[in-house]
Amino acid sequence: MRKIFLILCLFIFCLPAKAQEVIPTYSDYLTDNLFLLHPSMAGAANRNQIRLTARQQWFDVEDAPSLQTLSINGRVGEKVGLGAILFNDSNGNFSKSGAYAAFAYHLMFSRSNAALNQLSFGISGGLIQHRLDQSGFTEFDPALGGNDSDIYANMDFGISYYYMNFYSHFAAKNILSVSRELFYSDAVPSNQRKYLASAGYIFEDISNSFSLEPSVLFQLREATNEKAVDANLKAYRDVDFGQVWGGLSYRNTFEGAEYTGEGEELQSQLLNYITPFVGVNYRDFLVGYTFTYQLNSLVLSNNGFHQITLGYNFGKSRKRYDCKCPAVNY
Repeated sequence: MRKIFLILCLFIFCLPAKAQEVIPTYSDYLTDNLFLLHPSMAGAANRNQIRLTARQQWFDVEDAPSLQTLSINGRVGEKVGLGAILFNDSNGNFSKSGAYAAFAYHLMFSRSNAALNQLSFGISGGLIQHRLDQSGFTEFDPALGGNDSDIYANMDFGISYYYMNFYSHFAAKNILSVSRELFYSDAVPSNQRKYLASAGYIFEDISNSFSLEPSVLFQLREATNEKAVDANLKAYRDVDFGQVWGGLSYRNTFEGAEYTGEGEELQSQLLNYITPFVGVNYRDFLVGYTFTYQLNSLVLSNNGFHQITLGYNFGKSRKRYDCKCPAVNY
């Protein structure tokens, strides 16, 4: 039982999308779901948004990681944005669920109502319950301690800037140091701070209502100095009923998970992922799908990770900007 537990810990605590993260950073931000990463995006768009996601890893592996999120955000008045996120994340015997509330403030610098020049600040706070299910264990393991559940709080802070077709984001995640009581393990540090920085540009109307958006996302974990970079390319095509879009994302990590190879030698493997994604905006509705495939040689399964995003935009549009800026222009 202890050996099985240690194997689970390898995947829970040693991969870039670590389970001690409150809401793991996947590629769902590319399916028009930026508010999950950036509290500053609450109410940043000219319409209110609801987004529902369901993610499942390795369909052929029992109790494989899965994540479900429900988020809503919108503008209140001219400058204030509000939002909320509910989530449930599970990985084998470990699971966590929680709720976040976000507040954002938006400043417009453009002289013309049609020109987009917006700086946004956002902060969010939430309560998270982390659980360890020991009901299936045949005997008590003192290494796990006596606590199978704990509740704690944390906060995120973010800044977003949009200037016509250019945008950039910065977010500091899990900014509070939290003492954990779930079980006795150094694998759950009190410092969970993580920093995200991203930027992109939309090249509009390249040919026949076709636009292209290259972007990049950088991640840094403070406690371990782990780093990862996403290189993304997304394409849009305007159609009669709305818009179709799709693209490709490549994630490169700079630190690997260590494991014992042949000859009992300690080896390290970088964790790299490629993610194609597609979606459609039909009137007020959005449907998106992402598939993530691990490129590294040591994998638990070759089935990859699947995620569905469903969205609904509601409320009267405040204004239309004279730019191809799909994250804020509907």
